[in-house]
Amino acid sequence: MIDLVKLDAHRELFGFFAGQLVYPDKETFASIREGGEEAFPPSVMEPVSKYREQMLARSMEEIEEIYVDTFDFEKSSTLYMTYFKYEDSKERGQLLTSLKLVYEMFGMEMVDRELPDFLPLMLEFLYAADWLNHPHGLMAMQTVITILEDGTYQLMKSLESKGNPYYPLIKALRETFKLCLSQEVKVHEPV
Repeated sequence: MIDLVKLDAHRELFGFFAGQLVYPDKETFASIREGGEEAFPPSVMEPVSKYREQMLARSMEEIEEIYVDTFDFEKSSTLYMTYFKYEDSKERGQLLTSLKLVYEMFGMEMVDRELPDFLPLMLEFLYAADWLNHPHGLMAMQTVITILEDGTYQLMKSLESKGNPYYPLIKALRETFKLCLSQEVKVHEPV
């Protein structure tokens, strides 16, 4: 179960990930150069540092080419989080509609050019929307995080199998999700 207070505590990280997963530009490249991983929790810092090292070893043109080859031309590494499980099915359409309604419930207007399951958009929503004290916040965030969990798992596995430099970034994102889970009390049954 997601813990909204923990999720809120990691808002800045979701903003960072959103910025790294949009089409790269000079501003993105500058933020990679600046570092700042020391502010990340240790389980997130290690893969972010690896990602940063790999990106700094490349030119801006190389990063742009990797981004396009990875996310625009490969179905197995798309940034559309429901595509892995549903492709173009009716169920996917229903999930996209549900996501759009969640965004609208929290005051986020959808731009017609992106689908609601676009990973950077979903992360931007976690970063910017005011969901913490909303009466439907927990239910809505469960929906968003469940879609993110499913989609980023498939994305991470695909990137890992290809040795792609975006793999550590997605791994760090998934580590951040783990930090947002509520701690369940384990019940020991009598012997």
